[in-house]
Amino acid sequence: MDALTLTTAYEIIRQPLGRILPRLSAALGPLIPHDAAAELATHCAHSPYKSVGEPGPGLPTAAELTPLLASGIPGRPWQGRVVTGGVERAVVAVTSDATARRSVLVLVRAEDEHEDADVSGDVLGVVQALWDLVTSHFDRFAVEAMPGALARSRTAADTRARVIAELTTAHSSALSGILAVLRSRALDDASARTTAIDLAGNALIQMRAEATRDRSVAEEPAHEAFERLADGLRTMLRHSPVQLELGPPDTPRTLPADVAHGARAIVHALLLVVLEQEAVGRVHVGWQVTEHELRATLRDDGPGALDACPAGAGSVTDRLDVLGGSLAFDAVPGWGTTFTATLPLATPEAPAAAVDPLTGLGERELEVLTHLALGHRNRQIAAELHISESTVKFHVANILTKLGVGSRGEAAAMFHRAA
Repeated sequence: MDALTLTTAYEIIRQPLGRILPRLSAALGPLIPHDAAAELATHCAHSPYKSVGEPGPGLPTAAELTPLLASGIPGRPWQGRVVTGGVERAVVAVTSDATARRSVLVLVRAEDEHEDADVSGDVLGVVQALWDLVTSHFDRFAVEAMPGALARSRTAADTRARVIAELTTAHSSALSGILAVLRSRALDDASARTTAIDLAGNALIQMRAEATRDRSVAEEPAHEAFERLADGLRTMLRHSPVQLELGPPDTPRTLPADVAHGARAIVHALLLVVLEQEAVGRVHVGWQVTEHELRATLRDDGPGALDACPAGAGSVTDRLDVLGGSLAFDAVPGWGTTFTATLPLATPEAPAAAVDPLTGLGERELEVLTHLALGHRNRQIAAELHISESTVKFHVANILTKLGVGSRGEAAAMFHRAA
């Protein structure tokens, strides 16, 4: 415990943000031997989850940290056994309320004969104090909102929202299809089980294929994109009495990959809503591509008693929001329901004013710029950041070039305007 002096604490918080957890883990190793450490800091949109340790069994996931964060009591470290990284391990979980939103640190204890032995209260007190110090340090960056870090956080948050919308669409469509089959009164148990397995297998194959295509393909020919949709719909309706009619797009144009993926997911989700009705005998699905948009239409011959709420919920809304699209709904009693999803082929450009001029700077360059904004000279900056003066000069030159300014004062003024 003597090793954890104020000097050690200082060595931890002076690290670049991405190196704080590894340094903290190394400092706590002699007190609580552990194979992995992970944190969930919910105030950080840029990277709320961080971990240290070899990937594989035992390394906690963000999903496994969430219950520990929710149940943790700030100031009262918890020790016990939980499932982490897919296996049951002994852990120490430390929750802090030193920030506006709580954060949790989890140490996965080393596997040996002592892993279930209680950690002493004195040691837990030191760990709690260090974690409070670290989270307070994190909170300073969030509260002061350093422009470059803030820009990265906003970009990461937007990307995360987009990815969540895409995953929600895929998972909801697959699970809803399987549940619809299992609830169907038209299939016996054996047929329902076989159909559900087919749907699950097809969903996994499709998701893996989409992931492979996403790495290399930015656009899809419209007719090929529709044919992929048609293949999935045929699989969904293979054991259904509902007749599927298809209206492929008659155009040689290509579609942005995200629009094609989105249109397929939306049609899948809407079809699942339509199939919940009784007395549906026919469904028509068609795409029409114009110069500026894709219109995906789904029309049934059901009772026309649907309302717009279930159709616009969940994955459909998520996808439309991400792509800037809209959904039109028309239900006529006795004649059926028509959905028309309209997706723009071009994403509106963000206003120029929303672009942070400091976004292009690296983490060390932002640290140097922060000191420039405070009026520090090269020697003082070098001492504060523990680098040489020549390295400071190198960073300053890069900063001036990237910001397109001619002096340190102009760079400092740009920093203050962005703040």
